Amino acid sequence: MTEEFETLTVADYAKQAARTDQRSGRSALGFSMLGLFGEVGSLLSEAKKKQRDAASYLGYADAVAEELGDVLWYLGAVARRGGIALADIAAAAASEDGRTVTGGGALTFHALQPVHIPIGKAPMPQFEHTLLALAGAVGTLVDDFQSGVLGKDRSALSHRLVAVMRLLVRAADESGVTIEAAAVKNLHKIFDRWPRERVYPAPFDSTMDLEEQLPRKMTIDVYERTVRGQVFVYQRSGGVFVGDRLTDNAAEPDDYRFHDVFHYAYIAVLGWSPVIRSLLRLKRKSVPKIDEVDDGARAVLTEEGVTTWIFGQAQQLAFFEKVKRGGLPLDMLKQVRQMVAGYESERCPLWLWEDAILQGYAAFRFLQHHRRGRVQIDFANRRLRIKEIPS
Repeated sequence: MTEEFETLTVADYAKQAARTDQRSGRSALGFSMLGLFGEVGSLLSEAKKKQRDAASYLGYADAVAEELGDVLWYLGAVARRGGIALADIAAAAASEDGRTVTGGGALTFHALQPVHIPIGKAPMPQFEHTLLALAGAVGTLVDDFQSGVLGKDRSALSHRLVAVMRLLVRAADESGVTIEAAAVKNLHKIFDRWPRERVYPAPFDSTMDLEEQLPRKMTIDVYERTVRGQVFVYQRSGGVFVGDRLTDNAAEPDDYRFHDVFHYAYIAVLGWSPVIRSLLRLKRKSVPKIDEVDDGARAVLTEEGVTTWIFGQAQQLAFFEKVKRGGLPLDMLKQVRQMVAGYESERCPLWLWEDAILQGYAAFRFLQHHRRGRVQIDFANRRLRIKEIPS
């Protein structure tokens, strides 16, 4: 597993992970303690699932690697706020296990584990015991923090963190996952969510003829009209109706009739929407495989499914009214990524998905308030804009 990655030092990992730390201030250490405790619980949960649902639980190795990486991230956050280098903690933990290593910038994750560890599709029997010991060590750390035992005693904090690191590495050994792989996977995930630099991917249809490209600029008027006592939403672009008139299709009104604005956000930000591509007859028929898969009926259903699922989450959060960039739950974005697996939009980074969702819901809230609006797709700037329709 390690051959897939370049050698990563503990110090370099700690430095990169620190860039994605969203917390600051006096309460940050307590928050990191809570995060560390919670991620260890998630790691135990993965082991429990594998034992309970052995025949049906998929992705054990990937899940454990991700949870190990999350524990490592919070361990690094606690160490950083305690003024202790994560590399020194790792070196001390390795020394306690009989390994001769030195701290500082040269210590690699590879040096913390045996040269060869079994690649496991299921945990070793002792893995459960090690996880329970890890949970106990973290519990003691949190308890000492709460009771004020640690205080300003850096050596006491270091001792507790070394015990946690030692058990974390042992858990990685017994799960068949290298701690290096877990660290690299963690960096990929956190920068996928909170990037160092926002680099927009090229349009999926950039090599296609103009007749098969989604619009880079487009203006759509969205408005309500009552017909025979029934309220419908209509959409017009350039004097031409776009799609069918829409209702909520729900027992209780929820304004889902305006949901096409989410598809427009996908075009403006992601450069993707099988739904609108089908409506505008822009399917990429010149490439049969793309036409069948990425522009096909299942892709359309997948986009509608993603949109409906997000809407259900948004209803519980005031349609994301108070959510700023970087604030959507990571699990929500990962679920969206999983739902579009196998389609081209799977390649969109999580931060870009968040932009598309938040911009779409900003436009949706505008339509909820005004009941009509002029939507503008501006793909060059990855923006979906909305304003009032001129009288």
